[in-house]
Amino acid sequence: MTTTLPSCPDCGALQAGGVTCEMHFHQLLFWEAEHPDDAAQVHHLMVLCYHLQHPALYSPAGLIEARRLLADFLDRGLSPQAVRQRSRARVDSGARTWTITARADARGAYDSPVTWSMTIADVVAGGVEAYCDNVRAWAQSIRAALAAGGPTSP
Repeated sequence: MTTTLPSCPDCGALQAGGVTCEMHFHQLLFWEAEHPDDAAQVHHLMVLCYHLQHPALYSPAGLIEARRLLADFLDRGLSPQAVRQRSRARVDSGARTWTITARADARGAYDSPVTWSMTIADVVAGGVEAYCDNVRAWAQSIRAALAAGGPTSP
């Protein structure tokens, strides 16, 4: 008899033992709290990757902005500080007319399904010792998967 493990409907990560992607996200935040100096190098990528693989957490405009952020970090080599300075006026909550987070009537989604080669479950499985390297690899894998999806990439 073959047993199939449940998987995340957004990213496809296997949910062995009932462990969800959100639980993995909290595990990574815990590791970051334990190792703040190391984690500071990749925290921005970790949060961004989790949300990009769970696009309904964003509004449609927020998802576009998140994809722009990934390109800024990986393709343009910008630091989180440089991105904050560059984007300050565009994302200022007092000035922008769009929301970043999802609302009941406005949830982010991709035009077509994305096949992810790496998920948050893989980062957790790699352990805390490889955390930074695995988050960077995860970000690269997301960039590649989104690029393979067509012209909606910023």
